[in-house]
Amino acid sequence: MARCIVILFTIMFVQNSSAATLLIWGDSLSAAYGIPQETAWPRLLDQKLQREGYRYQIVNASISGETSAGGLARLPAALSEHKPAIVIIELGANDGLRGLPIAAMRNNLDAMIRASQGAGAKVMLIGMRMPPNFGPIYTTKFQEIYGTLAKERKTALLPFMMEGFALREDLFQNDNLHPTSAAQTLILQNVWPALKPLLKK
Repeated sequence: MARCIVILFTIMFVQNSSAATLLIWGDSLSAAYGIPQETAWPRLLDQKLQREGYRYQIVNASISGETSAGGLARLPAALSEHKPAIVIIELGANDGLRGLPIAAMRNNLDAMIRASQGAGAKVMLIGMRMPPNFGPIYTTKFQEIYGTLAKERKTALLPFMMEGFALREDLFQNDNLHPTSAAQTLILQNVWPALKPLLKK
C-alpha cells in the first residue's frame, strides 16, 4: 500500500510539473460571483482541456469588482509567480459600469497585454459591451477598444463574452449583470474557438 501511494504521488507531481499554466485574469464574470465554483466557466474549461488531452494547469486569479487599473497593479507579481504560457485577460466591465475614462482603460489593458507577452505568454483578450443607457458614443468607443488592441498587439480575441445570450433574462442573476450557472456552458462555447489556436498538446 505504501509503495502504491508513493507511485501515485510521483505521477501526479510529474503531470503537474509538466503542465503549462493558463492564467485567467478577470473580474466577477470569471470569479464565479453568485454561483458555485464548480459550475463557473473556468472550471468547465479545465474539464474540457483534460477531456481533449491538453496539459494545462489553470490558475484563476480573477477578483470580483476588479478594474483594469487593479488588474495591472497585480499582474507583474502573478506573471513572476506562475510563469503562464497563456494569459486570458477579461477586464474592463467594471471600468465601464463606473464610467471611468476609456483612455485609461485602454492604456491599462494595453500594458497588461505587453507585460504578458514580455513574460513569454500568449494572450487572449475577452471583450465586453456596455448597456445602451451609457450613450452611443461611450458604448461604441468602449466596445472598439478590445478589437483595436487585439489587432495592434496580435492577440487572440473574443469580442463579447456574452455573445448569443446577453438579452436572455433567464440566464442572469437578479442583478441582471452576472450570468447564472446555466449560462456558463455558453460562455465556454464562446471562449473555446478563440482560445483553441493558442493551445498545444
